[in-house]
Amino acid sequence: MKTPQTRETLANEIWRACDILRRDNNCGGIMEYIEHLAWLLFLRFLDAQEEEWEAQAELEGRKYEPIIEPPYRWRDWAIKDLPADELLSFVHGKLIPYLQNLVGDPLKETIRSVFAERNVIVCASGYNLKDVLQIINSIDFHSQDDIFTVSQVYEELLRRLGNENRMAGEFYTPRPVVRFIVELIDPKIGETVYDPACGTCGFLVQAYLYMKKYEKTIEDYKILQEKTFYGQEKKPIPALLGLMNMVLHGVTCPKVYRKNTLEENIREVSERFDVILTNPPFGGKEGRHIQQNFPVKSNATELLFLQHIMRKLKLRDGARCGMVVPEGTLFRGGAFAKVKEELLSEFNLHTIVNLPPGTFAPYSDVKTALIFFERPGPTKEIWYYELKPPNWIDREGKEREGTRFTKKYPIQDEHFNEARKLWEAWDKYRKGKGPREACLSEHSWIVSVEEIKERGYDLSAKNPNRIETETLPSPAEIVTSFLEKEKTILGIIEEIKDLLNNKIVE
Repeated sequence: MKTPQTRETLANEIWRACDILRRDNNCGGIMEYIEHLAWLLFLRFLDAQEEEWEAQAELEGRKYEPIIEPPYRWRDWAIKDLPADELLSFVHGKLIPYLQNLVGDPLKETIRSVFAERNVIVCASGYNLKDVLQIINSIDFHSQDDIFTVSQVYEELLRRLGNENRMAGEFYTPRPVVRFIVELIDPKIGETVYDPACGTCGFLVQAYLYMKKYEKTIEDYKILQEKTFYGQEKKPIPALLGLMNMVLHGVTCPKVYRKNTLEENIREVSERFDVILTNPPFGGKEGRHIQQNFPVKSNATELLFLQHIMRKLKLRDGARCGMVVPEGTLFRGGAFAKVKEELLSEFNLHTIVNLPPGTFAPYSDVKTALIFFERPGPTKEIWYYELKPPNWIDREGKEREGTRFTKKYPIQDEHFNEARKLWEAWDKYRKGKGPREACLSEHSWIVSVEEIKERGYDLSAKNPNRIETETLPSPAEIVTSFLEKEKTILGIIEEIKDLLNNKIVE
């Protein structure tokens, strides 16, 4: 009988597997070796699940139909001591083509979507692959302790991916931001949770961990496993990483699909959700064939996603959304103002939290905000909160006002403590259970919808409590602000260009 590993020993072994993959000629960067590790862990976990499903079927006296057929099951090839060249030949020539062509039930379709339409990263060295397989085979996926340890290491890998690869920022959201959004939205067991740009599934994982605390019955367990979490991701690698993230955190059958969300015509929406949690990509551009799916046409991905989300919320009181938006979404006019007008009339946009520069450091300097809205509308008042970074001590021992987060001093959960406390007071006030003054502070204020309309639907967080003579922004902040405004101007020019092209075609 194999001696169980301690959590520390197992964690060290997984990091050793990462080191082996990193040295391989096919896995030069962190993206490549995390991808390779993810698909191996996924197949190993799936095989453990199939063992449990087979045993359950045998106890119940029924025939079990395997998801993965022999000789492609993990147990058929990964635990055998195949020669290095033969192992690589099997993986490249048989295993991956088989997985890329799976058809049938939803789980098979999910597996196919993970492996199809991309070049799957495989070690150049069969000896490196054999060493990594040996480490993965030492993990007991029937043990909650082992699964917890792997999930912790995996989460750290995703964080490093965000830090070391600037492009990874588009699908990795700082976990303190994710936790804050989930806490304010407060998803309940029985509600469906959707992320239309799920990336590595940070929001869905956190929602599961939050909701799992209230799991009391077998029915609750089944609902969380099978009927709660839905995600879509355009790019194949983050879709794989996200699916594995969900599996490692305890959701064995998440409905996470590789799909371009914006290809759905929102005039013909059939499936809607109780809760939407997301940080959709911004700064991207979409062509006219995608823009045709939206009433308000724009090539800006952030505006298209906002329209998609507004249509995907269920038509019931209490359906709600918490999402990240670039600051430009708050103040831009034109198509943006038109969508914001609809947002304020059809929904209750009750909260906007303004985040400081550097929140997404080091992979993005774009200034962002968090918006929270729900059914029914219309909006009457919006509560604003301006998150301030903590003060810092300079070399001379003097306290300086914090202006931004950095890679060295990133955003933490405790930075939201005041926001949480004041928001609870705001939530009580808007439900008629507390005084208005309790949610107001130096960093928070309330704006009427009439004022927003007078400003041309400019939702910018303009703190009325801010002293006019406060410290000027740093050069880095000025440059960041300039680049953001330049992006906005270029976006407007692109929209004008599209309008002119459409008229010429007509």
